[in-house]
Amino acid sequence: MQEKSGFIPNVFLTLAYRPDEFRAFFAYHDALMEKDGGLTKAEREMIVVATSSANQCLYCVIAHGAILRIRAKNPQISDQIAVNYLKADITPRQRAMLDYAMKVHRGARHFGSGFQCRRQPRV
Repeated sequence: MQEKSGFIPNVFLTLAYRPDEFRAFFAYHDALMEKDGGLTKAEREMIVVATSSANQCLYCVIAHGAILRIRAKNPQISDQIAVNYLKADITPRQRAMLDYAMKVHRGARHFGSGFQCRRQPRV
């Protein structure tokens, strides 16, 4: 990770103390983010940044935003997507991809068992 991105996310450093969980996390991460398919690695990071922004998970926005900047070779793209992907300088295909990702993200709340990074607001 250090060689690819120039930094090591804190979650990786923390999981290093739990080798079994570390390996499981990376297997899952790599299955989602590193496999060949219809999306580029930069586009996958765009999805993570957009949905992390919607979840108000600043940690994920920052960590994945840094990776997105490197993979997209665009220093501004992650900020644009985090603030409002609808106004970001992306292709129509990428806009459609993020529209779909956000639709799935919004729909996941109806199932009640989706992962969310952010703390739940106090009532």
